Amino acid sequence: MTSLKPVRGTHDLLGEDAWRHRHVVEAFRDFAGRYGFSELATPIFEFTEVFQRTLGETSDVVQKEMYTFEDRGGERVTLRPEFTAGIARAFISGGMAQNVPCKFFSHGPVFRYERPQKGRLRQFHQINLEVLGVPENQADVEVIALASDLLADLGIGDKTTLELNTLGDSESRGAYRKVLVDYFSAHKGDLSDDSKARLERNPLRILDSKDAGDRDLIERAPRMADYLNSVSADFFAGVREGLDRIGITYAVNDRLVRGLDYYTHTAFEFTTTFLGAQGAVIAGGRYDGLIEQMGGKSTPGIGWAGGIERLGMLLEDIPPPPRPLVVVPIGDGAQMLALSLTQELRSAGFRVDMGYRGNVGKRMKRADRIGARAALLLGEDEIGQGVVKIRDLDSGDEITVPLTDVANRLNMYR
Repeated sequence: MTSLKPVRGTHDLLGEDAWRHRHVVEAFRDFAGRYGFSELATPIFEFTEVFQRTLGETSDVVQKEMYTFEDRGGERVTLRPEFTAGIARAFISGGMAQNVPCKFFSHGPVFRYERPQKGRLRQFHQINLEVLGVPENQADVEVIALASDLLADLGIGDKTTLELNTLGDSESRGAYRKVLVDYFSAHKGDLSDDSKARLERNPLRILDSKDAGDRDLIERAPRMADYLNSVSADFFAGVREGLDRIGITYAVNDRLVRGLDYYTHTAFEFTTTFLGAQGAVIAGGRYDGLIEQMGGKSTPGIGWAGGIERLGMLLEDIPPPPRPLVVVPIGDGAQMLALSLTQELRSAGFRVDMGYRGNVGKRMKRADRIGARAALLLGEDEIGQGVVKIRDLDSGDEITVPLTDVANRLNMYR
């Protein structure tokens, strides 16, 4: 039955996939904490207006990719396609403007209706970072540094390249937008259909086009760097100087853009060639106009998001999951004491499993199946003597120890 299969573009996190997912999230949480970020969890759905106002009615996400529906109360709600809009809404509705700077990290599922492909799903998971209330370019350097540290810690820093660009302030961006519209309008007949539509509503997004004909026009298009005012040029120079100072290498890509009007100044992506055509694994930028556009007080912001599945696919030598111990009662008379011993060891911090049924042979097969490190065998003879047998499941060696000392003797297996 098709109803018993995962919906196309979704997947179950199980086994190694689940461990890779957890490894990415735990590393992210660690670095976010080191950098002084606090966790913020927003609902996975918001009123549709939250995303329409932030992403824009003309964006591809709003027009083609959002999961939007009317609930039983007649409200239009949308499963979140990204984190920033919900965090901006929480910042405004929670009255956080008096507490800036605010530094938040989040992680969880996001939803976009798009063609599933390698590392691209309709329900996928992201790690997300936001800094609100900091106009200085020090924040830009900090969030990029955190991403770089995370990738290095995951062992995939050498598989990625940091691409960096500036979109300038609103004045510079406006000047560049006008020149870009004039240029592409003169070549409108040679543009792809998608780019023709973007020319009317979101011209900077043409620079993102992968169409071969568009790429030739893009290569000859005016450059943003030629239209930066002194404020924008100085801001970008400061970002580059900060990255140079702390040893983060990057490549300036003056075709890297964010198409929405509230984006300003820094835009960046960590890209890879190991995942096919869709190369970005972490992407972000500065969005100084977003909070104001949503109806809040003008508040600068910068952040990034990374795809957990895509990051997980790049991992190679990750540490294996911790191996448990197993308690094996021999005979019905040992069941209750084995249960007590299991709980005592768990309280002492050990990972312990005890099968629910079966003879010794079946329980030992289960121990092997779950990759147990050692087995604690407890039968009537052991109970009578107040001892337990500890069998090392790698070497096969076995020792007998007093029940009162078992936790100390198991420390080697932590």
